Amino acid sequence: MAGESSFDIVSKVDQQEIDNALNMAAKEVRNRFDFKGTDSSIKASGEAIEMESNGEERVKAVLDVFQSMLVRRKIDLKSLDAGEPRLSGKMWKITATTKQGISRENASKVAKLIRDAGPKGVRTQVQGEELRVFSKKRDDLQAVQQLVREADFDFAVQFDNYRH
Repeated sequence: MAGESSFDIVSKVDQQEIDNALNMAAKEVRNRFDFKGTDSSIKASGEAIEMESNGEERVKAVLDVFQSMLVRRKIDLKSLDAGEPRLSGKMWKITATTKQGISRENASKVAKLIRDAGPKGVRTQVQGEELRVFSKKRDDLQAVQQLVREADFDFAVQFDNYRH
């Protein structure tokens, strides 16, 4: 009898890809005709990403440019937590952060889905900010991956550390 196979369900973003998307968005905001004279900008500020412009619609457009760059870099938009536009002095601002890791509560939701709808004989174990899934059959693991992909969680999921 073969041993158990496993994989991890994680929620990670590649910081380098975030930086690349940020740089591309900043360049587009600087060069685009409809942003000329609006004092629009996007920049990293520690862990946060700060967007600002002289109007609420303009700052939302800056966020839209950044989100389109993230999509181009294959980063799930569920990884981005953007706040509401707020007025600060004469400028409108939006602060966004990236979300990483699966909270214990979210890991429990995923584990419950796998337990209720997944193949029999599949086990799960929460390990820090990730969830490990075990099974004797590789086909069952692939079925679990499909099940998790189709479930619409409010956080990004990836599959990692596939072992057999």
